[in-house]
Amino acid sequence: MITISQLTELLGWVSVLNVGYLLLATIILMFMRGAVSSIHSKMFNIDEKEMSAKYFDFLSHYKIATLVFMVSPYIALKIMGY
Repeated sequence: MITISQLTELLGWVSVLNVGYLLLATIILMFMRGAVSSIHSKMFNIDEKEMSAKYFDFLSHYKIATLVFMVSPYIALKIMGY
């Protein structure tokens, strides 16, 4: 059985990994948008102009999911003293 302190530690590390991935994906999309957009538009048969909106949707949904399911519970458990 997992204890509250183990859950707190797990959520902390998962939050670090998810925020790190979010930053990496954002940096890649900022500096390599042309190459990445070209590859994805060919793979999924989507116009390159639509890809910017799709990337924005992906990053925003990923950020919200990370904040709601990883970072917020971690902060709540830290405030409670675990």
